[in-house]
Amino acid sequence: MTETQKHILLLKPRGFCAGVVRAIDIVRIALEAFGPPIYVRKEIVHNRFVVEELQAKGAVFVDSVDEVPEGERVIYSAHGVSPEVRDASKQRRLRVIDATCPLVTKVHVEAVKFAKEGYSLILIGHRDHDEVIGTLGEAPMVTQVVGSPQEVASLSVPDPNRVAYLTQTTLSLDETKDIIAALRSKFPNIKGPHAQDICYATENRQTAVKHVASDADLLLVVGSENSSNSNRLVEVARNLGTASHLIDSCKDIQPRWLEGVTTIALTAGASAPECLVEEVVQFLSTKGFNQLREVEVMPENVRFGLPPEIVEAIAAAPSSEVSAD
Repeated sequence: MTETQKHILLLKPRGFCAGVVRAIDIVRIALEAFGPPIYVRKEIVHNRFVVEELQAKGAVFVDSVDEVPEGERVIYSAHGVSPEVRDASKQRRLRVIDATCPLVTKVHVEAVKFAKEGYSLILIGHRDHDEVIGTLGEAPMVTQVVGSPQEVASLSVPDPNRVAYLTQTTLSLDETKDIIAALRSKFPNIKGPHAQDICYATENRQTAVKHVASDADLLLVVGSENSSNSNRLVEVARNLGTASHLIDSCKDIQPRWLEGVTTIALTAGASAPECLVEEVVQFLSTKGFNQLREVEVMPENVRFGLPPEIVEAIAAAPSSEVSAD
C-alpha cells in the first residue's frame, strides 16, 4: 500500500504588507542612522518576533511617550496615534518619526473631515485595538465604536440624518458588511468613506483563504495573538467550515491538529515575517507534508514612501551604512 501524499498549499499574497515593511524599515534605518536607543511607542507592528528582533538592535518599546526622556527620538507605531499623544510629544520636545501606515492616516483624515462637517461618527472596529484608540482620538466627542451588528441597535445620535461611518483597516470583510448593513438599516442616509477603509492587504489575504478553504483540511495562520488581521484570517476559514489555528511559530503546532489531515493551507498575517513561514514549512515536512505548492490568488506590488526624517537620514549617510530595502 502506498503512503498517502500530504500537501501544503502556500498562499500568496501572505505576510508583510507595505505598511508593515515601511514601519519596520523606519525603525531599522533610524537605529542605523542615529544609533540606539530609539524609542518606539507601542509595538511597531503586532508581531512578537519582529518586536524582539528590533529590541535586540536597540529599539526601546514604551507604552506612553511619557516614558521617553525629554528631547529623544520616538517612533509612532504603524497603528497611528491620537492628537493627545502628538501634543504630549510636543510638550516633551520629542523628535517624532511617524511610522503610521498611510492607509490608517487616510481613516484619521476622514474622521476629522466628517467631524468638522457636523456628522456623528460610527467607528467599526475593536475598542481595545491601538488603531481604533488612535482614530477615536481624532473626534472623541462625536464618535462611537461598534464591533457587531447587535451593537448597532443601541446607538443614539443627535441627528439620524447626519451620521457617517469609518472602519478599522484590519477587519473581516464579511463581518464588516453585516455591520454596515445594520447601520444603513438604522440610518438610511448614513455616509461612508469614498473608498473602503479595510486595507488592500487585509482583503487580499482573506480572499486567498476563501479561495483554498474548500481544498484544505486545515489552515494555519502565522501571526501573533494581538494581530487583528491574523485573527480575522482564522475566522474566515472557520466560517467556511475549515479547521484553522493561529500560531506564532512552528512550536505552537499541536500534533492532534495534524491527525487525519492530508492538505494544509498555510498563510501569514500582514505583520508576520516570511522566515517564520519557512520554519513552519520545514517543520511540516518532518511530519510527512512534502508536497508543496504555492497558490497565488492575486499579485501584490504596493510600496509606501518613507517619512522625510528617514529619507534625509539615508541621504546624509554613506551608502554602505544606511539603506532602504
